Amino acid sequence: MPRIAGIDIPADKRIVIALTYVYGIGKALSSEILKEVNIDESVRAKDLHEDQLSMLGAYIEKNFSIEGQLRRQEMQNVARMKSIACYRGIRHKLGLPVRGQRTKTNARTRKGRKKTVAGKKGVKELG
Repeated sequence: MPRIAGIDIPADKRIVIALTYVYGIGKALSSEILKEVNIDESVRAKDLHEDQLSMLGAYIEKNFSIEGQLRRQEMQNVARMKSIACYRGIRHKLGLPVRGQRTKTNARTRKGRKKTVAGKKGVKELG
């Protein structure tokens, strides 16, 4: 398995798809990177030479924040929003949807499993 940016990418997949296994690189960015480095998208990852792999890795490290650095940056952004108590920070703190989705129904991904609350007991009729 070839290694790029500290990640083992699958050898049997085309390089354009294999690069998406690196956190922070999607399919469009992968195509753009390969175009810049002059590597054909249809070649398999196992068929790349060592110099091509090192050139690819160096280009990615130089021009993009990926993996640990990107995760750390995202966590810092969320922590900053929480500390200044902006609307999005408050939503992050409360574990609610951040981007304006409805919460009366749905939103189970952010809110977690249902927590059933006992309803009011009806007053019994005196008869």
